[in-house]
Amino acid sequence: MADFPTTARVVIIGGGVVGVSTLYHLAKKGWTDCVLLEKNELTAGSTWHAAGNCPSFSTSWAVMNMQRYSLGLYKGLAEEVDYPMNYHVTGSIRLAHSKERMQEFARAMGMANYQGLNLKLMTPDEAQEMYPFLETHDLEGTLYDPDDGDIDPAQLTQALAKGARQMGAKIERFCSAIGVTQHPNGTWTVHTEKGDIDCEKVVNAGGYYAQQIGEWFKPYGGRTVPMVTMSHQYFLTDEIPELKAWTEQNGHKVPLLRDVDSSYYLRQDKNGLNLGPYERNCKAHWVTPDDPQPDDFSFQLYPDDLERLEWYIEDAMARVPLLGTAGVGRVINGPIPYAPDGLPLLGPMPGVKNAFEACVFTFGITQGGGAGKVAAEWIVDGQTEWDMWAVDPRRYTDYTDQDYCHQKALEIYGHEYGMHFPHKMWPAGRDKKLSPVDAKVRELGGQMGAYNGWERANWFAKTGDDTSLQATETWRRDGPWRIRVQEECEAVRDGVGVLDLPGFSRFDLSGEGAAEYLRGLIAGALPKIGRMNLAYFPDSRGRLLTEMSLIRHAEDHFTLITAAVAQWHDYEILNDALPDGLTLKDITREFSTLIVSGPKARELFTAVGTDADLSLGWLTHQSATVAGTPCKLARVSFAGELGWEIHARMDKIPALYDAVLAAGATPFGMFALNALRIEKGYRAWKGDLSTDYTLLESGMERFIKLDKAQDFPGKAAIQSEKQSGRKKGFATLVLDNPGEEDAPYMSPVWANGEVVGETTSGAWGYRVNKSIALSMLRADVITPGAKVEIEIYGQRHSATVQEDQPLWDPRNDRIRA
Repeated sequence: MADFPTTARVVIIGGGVVGVSTLYHLAKKGWTDCVLLEKNELTAGSTWHAAGNCPSFSTSWAVMNMQRYSLGLYKGLAEEVDYPMNYHVTGSIRLAHSKERMQEFARAMGMANYQGLNLKLMTPDEAQEMYPFLETHDLEGTLYDPDDGDIDPAQLTQALAKGARQMGAKIERFCSAIGVTQHPNGTWTVHTEKGDIDCEKVVNAGGYYAQQIGEWFKPYGGRTVPMVTMSHQYFLTDEIPELKAWTEQNGHKVPLLRDVDSSYYLRQDKNGLNLGPYERNCKAHWVTPDDPQPDDFSFQLYPDDLERLEWYIEDAMARVPLLGTAGVGRVINGPIPYAPDGLPLLGPMPGVKNAFEACVFTFGITQGGGAGKVAAEWIVDGQTEWDMWAVDPRRYTDYTDQDYCHQKALEIYGHEYGMHFPHKMWPAGRDKKLSPVDAKVRELGGQMGAYNGWERANWFAKTGDDTSLQATETWRRDGPWRIRVQEECEAVRDGVGVLDLPGFSRFDLSGEGAAEYLRGLIAGALPKIGRMNLAYFPDSRGRLLTEMSLIRHAEDHFTLITAAVAQWHDYEILNDALPDGLTLKDITREFSTLIVSGPKARELFTAVGTDADLSLGWLTHQSATVAGTPCKLARVSFAGELGWEIHARMDKIPALYDAVLAAGATPFGMFALNALRIEKGYRAWKGDLSTDYTLLESGMERFIKLDKAQDFPGKAAIQSEKQSGRKKGFATLVLDNPGEEDAPYMSPVWANGEVVGETTSGAWGYRVNKSIALSMLRADVITPGAKVEIEIYGQRHSATVQEDQPLWDPRNDRIRA
């Protein structure tokens, strides 16, 4: 025990591929005084039994970045650390049974090739040439990824471990962590069976033990880790003589197949086949009292349960009849952790300082390399090269109870390859947080969507409208919602509309020095007392962390309002260095909001009765009574029309909503609000606004005050960028001849035969009757009137760069009326 480490900069709990990759990347960044703890041997959890597939494909820009990095790392890792690895780059073929699936493939191909990969669409005949055992008669097409393949998970983990050790990092195997203690200065002691280790930071890389480990952090602000462990089976066949002969003749394996519409992969393993379905009738383990999670499940499997897979086996044998000629050689049925959206938890641990999560990886082998890179950046730099909100643990808040996690895990696993259409709202795990007028909204026809667990109406259906889930399974803008969204937008344009908007994240900040504290966090100025404004919070690089609305009540008293999903993320920005004497409260659940917007909004308030001064100008706020009910009126409108936001306590919302409806307001939903905001060029957080872009690139120069005394984060970087000139810039694009689909997030934008940027959001604008895309383009391309092409689901559409002003009401006359 003399060599047991008692101090470290970082302690990582968990010795799977992600934990070891994090250790390796910390050492790469010069943090070699780090220790990894593993209760058994490395890979003993989910890693050892993983199939080891290595796709780059994803419809998430952030996840694709991680996977792309992983594959690049793995290609050179064996030579770098002198450790042999079985890494077979066979390429893969994804099969499409429908036009919609081909559109998904085309979108992913556009993102991938923009990142430097080389995916391509193929016909069924071209796929059959590469895979002669494949039946293709009913296929729409295929997607080929030449970089896909498989790797030995244990060898990969050991190679990363060897590299980490070579750089000076330590790995303690057969050393269980048994708890943690945080000290007043924020440092930690990690308790193990072999002794204590004092350290600066801790990482939960516990895989399917992550929830158990997470309980140790609850006394220091933590929460229950949102996850469920699923049973995933795959089986290996005996040797297939025809496959062996083909492999020997051609000198390589057949490509990996994924029949994503039937929901399985089929991979050559030596001279047999490996079939891995994601079955709809799937099963979670360790979720009931009669099936408790064991303290140690190292190198163990669940009993075989092939009956669950019968349909998938038969379908795969029809697709590749060769599969039916071989017997089953071995069945693997092991635990795989699932977060509610199937993506990992990677980043700062919510509510806990100096603690991080790198856990709940469903596809840890292909994501492990990139995950280690991202985790090391969070730990060392406090920020990441790519915006990683898609996997940030703070994306989940207080609604993720075990019922929610279980429902979503079953849904996500059973639809592992499901298409995430823009208007589809998945049904599992719903109704976790309800508005006080939820029943009324639904009675009016509200078709609901979940936003940080809060149910909001996306659109309002009328009698006879198709409200089935199947109707939403399209990439097209047209659907049963379109005419209703148009009517809602026209009501806001011509009369007055009301949107019930529960779940705005809101924080109360007060105490002597609160104003000065905020000045040191934001790039711009504070509003005057009685007024409000937008504030932008940069990181040290001048990139955009978040946007909040600041409402100033007194010299040192503010309400800060931000996106629903930003609740835990933005609270931490405000709380991270909160000085003594200031009070920060999360009051999200105490208040709700009604948006009342349209040219007749002032008439409506007069009709329902109010003591408010309706002549107060844009960006003012006041306490008032409306229809005899106390509330706060804020003169703002994300819809781009004359309007107010009514902020009131939860129990006051029903009376206000009834009064506004009775006065003639038309209820409208989130789909309409999105269309209205995009016509104004208003940016949405984590789409148009993210840490992928600087404040200057995002067009926020008017919100930057470089001459103020405070040295806010990123000030020097912004000054430098302003002097040298921004490399990219925000631009609004209008499609010249739009097709049936609007531009999704991260559609490549082309000019002169090369990609010059990407869209950040897109929608149809019903007031201007155009398909609009907000975008980030290379600076030299941003000339009003310039022609570009947007690649939308594989088809390029001509578009025109617009003037740097809103398309609707460019002088804001209607807002200020």
